[in-house]
Amino acid sequence: MQDFYIVDTTLRDGEQAPGVAFFKKEKVKIAKMLDEAGVDIIEAGIPIMGKEEMECIEQIIAMQGKAKILTWNRMHKRDVDASLRCGAENIHIAVPASDIQIWQKLKKDRSWVMKEMQKVVSYAAEKGCSVSVGAEDASRTEEDCLIELYKKAFQAGARRFRYADTLGVLNPTSSYQKIKRIQENIDGELDFHGHNDFGMATANTLSAFQAGAKYISCSVNGLGERAGNTALEEIVMVLKILFECEHPFEGKKMMTLSQLVEQASGRIIGDGKPIVGKMVFSHESGIHVDGLLKSRNCYEAFSPEEIGRKTEVILGKHSGSIAVIHCLQEMGIEIAKKQSDEIVKMIHQIYTHNKKPDIDFLLKQWTQVNKKVASRA
Repeated sequence: MQDFYIVDTTLRDGEQAPGVAFFKKEKVKIAKMLDEAGVDIIEAGIPIMGKEEMECIEQIIAMQGKAKILTWNRMHKRDVDASLRCGAENIHIAVPASDIQIWQKLKKDRSWVMKEMQKVVSYAAEKGCSVSVGAEDASRTEEDCLIELYKKAFQAGARRFRYADTLGVLNPTSSYQKIKRIQENIDGELDFHGHNDFGMATANTLSAFQAGAKYISCSVNGLGERAGNTALEEIVMVLKILFECEHPFEGKKMMTLSQLVEQASGRIIGDGKPIVGKMVFSHESGIHVDGLLKSRNCYEAFSPEEIGRKTEVILGKHSGSIAVIHCLQEMGIEIAKKQSDEIVKMIHQIYTHNKKPDIDFLLKQWTQVNKKVASRA
C-alpha cells in the first residue's frame, strides 16, 4: 500500500529550465535511475519537439520498467500523434485555463478551449491511451471554470487532472482550500504541480496532498523553469518522515540521483539545500557536536543513512575540544583534553584569518602541541 504517487517531471519541466539541455544518454540514464528508485510516473518529454526527442522517449519506454512513462502534449491532435508514434500509452494534455492564458496568449475564448480540449482528449482516449489533463495557470483561474474544465475532460475520457500553480503564486492555505473544493466536486484523481517562485512549492504541495491530491508532481533538485518546481527529495522525505506516509521510494538512491541531475543539468546544488546539500549533515558548533556525539537525535531530524549519506563533524571558528578529539580519533589519533584545548585556541585564531583550516592544518597543530607538551615534561 502507498499513500501518494510520484510524478517526476525532471526530463520535461526540469529540462525546460533556462540553459539546461540533456543528452539522450543522460535522459535515459536519469529515467532508469528514477525507475529504480521507485518513482511511479516519469514525464519523459515532448515528442512533438522532433525526431531526437521521440527517439529518446522511445528508448525510455523500451526499458519496460515499473514506472509509467508519460508524454507531455499541447492541445493538438498532431502532438498526440507524435506521442503515439513513440509508443506512448500514457498521455498528458496541457490546457491553458486562466483568462490571461486564453485571451492574451491564445487570442481565443473559453468556449473554444473547452471544445478543442474535448476533441483532443477524446481522440487520445479512443486510441487506447490513459489520459491526464493539466490546467495551465490553474491558480489564477476561477474555481468554477476549473471544475467545469475537469468535468468535461472526464466526460471526454481523462481520468487524472493536473492542477498547475504555474507561477507559484499560491500559499499553503490557499493551496489547501482550492484543492479541497475541486477534489470534492470532480471525479478522477488530482495531480498537484507546484512552482517555487516564492519559495513555497514544497509547502504548497504538502497542503494539496492533505486536501486530497494524491499525485505529486516534482523534479529532482527542484529543477524547472524560473525558480524551479517542487523538489522530489524534499516532498518525499517530508511525507515519509514527518507524516509517516507509505511509499516504496528507495531513499538510498537519493544522492546518486541528485548528483546525476546536478551533473547533467549543470545546475550546482547549494551547500545548504534541504536533504541533498553538501553541508546539511555537517556540524561545527561546539554545543551541537557535543550533543550530537551523545545522541544524533539531538541535532538530526532523521538519519542521513536513510538517503545514503553520513554525519560529518567539521572544524571551524565555533568548534570545541570535543570536536577536535573526535576528528583526530577518526584519523586514528588519540589526544588528551589538555592538548585539544591548545589546538582549539590555534584553530580559532587561524580560522579568523584563513577561513578554513584543513586536515593537514589540524595534524600540524597536533604535532606542535605534542612538541610543547613534551618540552614541558
